[in-house]
Amino acid sequence: MLTILNAIELSADYLQKKGVDSARINAELILADILNCKRMDLYLKFDQPLSEEETNNYREFIKRRGQREPLQYITGSVEFYGLNFIVNDNVLIPRPETELLVEEIINNFTKEEELRILDVGAGSGNISISLAKHLPNCKIISIDKSKNAIEVANKNALNNNINGQIDFREIDFNNFPKGEFRQFNIIVSNPPYITLQEYSSLEAELINYEPKEALTDFNDGLTFYKSITEKSKDMLQKKGKLFFEIGHGQSAEIRKIMEMNNFTNIKIIKDYQNIDRVIYGELE
Repeated sequence: MLTILNAIELSADYLQKKGVDSARINAELILADILNCKRMDLYLKFDQPLSEEETNNYREFIKRRGQREPLQYITGSVEFYGLNFIVNDNVLIPRPETELLVEEIINNFTKEEELRILDVGAGSGNISISLAKHLPNCKIISIDKSKNAIEVANKNALNNNINGQIDFREIDFNNFPKGEFRQFNIIVSNPPYITLQEYSSLEAELINYEPKEALTDFNDGLTFYKSITEKSKDMLQKKGKLFFEIGHGQSAEIRKIMEMNNFTNIKIIKDYQNIDRVIYGELE
């Protein structure tokens, strides 16, 4: 019968041979999920034997990870900005870098302000739900053209006790109703920004499992920035702000796009690797 330590050591070796980064940590996180405990708790019970059911489940999950399925899809959840989110292959896995986008918006406004926010590209709902938690007087419309993504986002809103603040809509941004123009204080988006050329060089987890349309614009990586920025002129109130997450090397081009569309006071925020990651500006 396998003990916890035996299972981790065997699985870490298997995952390493399959090219999985941080193989030991992955093995531990998967087992902690199966045993419904924290990863560090495993260190207190290395000699504990696994039941047959636990062993079978662990082997299945490790096999999936060895096939380079993302850890978050296997466990079905991810932490983002201190909250827990359901994720599956219908939505992009929220990244730590996107927390900077949320943080910058929160730092620009107060909890007392009554804000109207449009989130373009709801995905799992991580941006909207995190904002709703920290800006309690805001009202958010969060859109995505994927019906499956909207279903995931609504589940996450329910799980995180968001009641009435967010209206998730299955709609393409290009078809957003003109009757709702000029009503937003904030428009935020983490659009697909990987170029078609870059896509083929991504790691297997991204290429084989995460939704392609959430990663690349099938062009130069700037398509959505151009479209969203241009339309935002008619959707934001005067002095309204537009916030984007951006990819490596894109800040200069996106700044130009925003300036050409009457956005001023443009600021760029670097991530923890000193890469330009967030850009935002104010409509004249």
